[in-house]
Amino acid sequence: MLKKSKDSNLPQTILIHGNWVTPQSSHLREIRNPATLELLGTAADCSQDDVNAAVLSARSAQQSWWKVPGVEKAKLLREVGRRVREMEHDLSRMMTKETGKPLCESVDCIDWVAAAFEYYAEVARSSYGKSIPPVAPHQINFTIKEPYGVVAAIVPFNFPLLLMAWKVAPALAAGNTVVCKAPHQNPLTNLMMARAYEGVLPPGVVNVITGGENTGELLIHHDEIDLIAFTGSTQVGRRIAAVAGSQLKKVNLELGSVDPFLVFKDANLDIAVPGVAWARLLNAGQVCTSSKRIYLERPIAEEFIDRLSAHVKTLQVGDPSNPNTDIGPLISAEAVKKVESQVKAAIQEGATLLLGGSRFQPQGLPGYFFEPTILSDVKHGSSPTREEIFGPVFSITVAENADEMIEMANDSKYGLGACIYTNNLEVSMRAMENIKAGTFWINDPLTDNDAAPFGGMRWSGIGRELGEEGLDAFREPKHVHLDYIAEKKSYWFPYGQRKIPSKKESNS
Repeated sequence: MLKKSKDSNLPQTILIHGNWVTPQSSHLREIRNPATLELLGTAADCSQDDVNAAVLSARSAQQSWWKVPGVEKAKLLREVGRRVREMEHDLSRMMTKETGKPLCESVDCIDWVAAAFEYYAEVARSSYGKSIPPVAPHQINFTIKEPYGVVAAIVPFNFPLLLMAWKVAPALAAGNTVVCKAPHQNPLTNLMMARAYEGVLPPGVVNVITGGENTGELLIHHDEIDLIAFTGSTQVGRRIAAVAGSQLKKVNLELGSVDPFLVFKDANLDIAVPGVAWARLLNAGQVCTSSKRIYLERPIAEEFIDRLSAHVKTLQVGDPSNPNTDIGPLISAEAVKKVESQVKAAIQEGATLLLGGSRFQPQGLPGYFFEPTILSDVKHGSSPTREEIFGPVFSITVAENADEMIEMANDSKYGLGACIYTNNLEVSMRAMENIKAGTFWINDPLTDNDAAPFGGMRWSGIGRELGEEGLDAFREPKHVHLDYIAEKKSYWFPYGQRKIPSKKESNS
């Protein structure tokens, strides 16, 4: 909810050039707990003046930060990671309150955030460039990798700290400075985590602002932004790519997807059923890589669906601050309304509703809850297989054999991730080779590895996060050619002194 402030003390402060300052904007958003609707605080929709201050602060700090030795950068990034771990209790509780993420998922997220800073503290120390074989005597050729400059980091509500860390840590390790725009639905955790930068990083190296679409537009259009790192919907990603293209800015885009999960007939259902359930219902289904299309091989389909229904019924939906809660609310009333309409559309297209399908109020909570929902008989090509449902909804399609499953799984304009369960190596490799996906999980869904690249193919994005590829996303190579004996070259002017071979000489 956006309102105009009548009290200059209401806005949450933002981090500019190492200082906590009151935003110039008088427009505020109320930040509420999506489970209880409790008011948690307010945050400003930052104005042009606020964006200018943040970007120019980052610009003023960039050259000196780039020249900080790699060993010293590593020390500072490790210290940020240490502080994040030290703040785990407060960060995880606030994250759960403002995202609706179950508490154990928030605790895991803080660990992953710290790990990102620790990982890039080390990898950047030994990754600077490479030598290139010379083409002539007394020459040396090599590359060095330089930062782009000032990075705009923009993230969504579902993983507000983790997705920010995946941008900030490699961007800093590469020598860039950053302006972070926290998600407008839940910016308080990012502002709290900014305390980990305070007094560690030089002023201006990381700046944190808040706001919605208008603030984001101001940031991506700013002349002093060199690279835009964005996670969010494909629709918004296209908009950013268009703006960046017109201004010749670089982009890293991690976008949406309708990821498949294939369960083949030899899978162990004792493992596959809870594995699929977790891969779909993590964070109430509000995960870009969650398994939104479930393909089952017919011999195991009926038993799998029966088991899945029974398993989902045992999961606890409610207040995410309760350690026993498995599934929390969606982020907003708009999110619930959209998921509800998508489920109704799927049923109208022929899907069978086996479980759930409606908003509800577990334990009398007034928040944005949607029942865990199972749709069977989903026709491949219908809306649940083409359109991302960002909520706790299983869309199940039965296939006759492995070849049909693989063909349907790859029949998509997206390609962020794909999961399978099988003990057949040949089927695993065939599926991996024929399904376009930035990450392909075999028998271990949605597991991340800091050293492995993450990102999408097709409509699911441009570039990669994590791994050395994630570091390279924030730096560009410079080729250096050195001839350590300066001398005249035979191919210089005047051309009349060069002998051009005749046709006969050339053929010989």
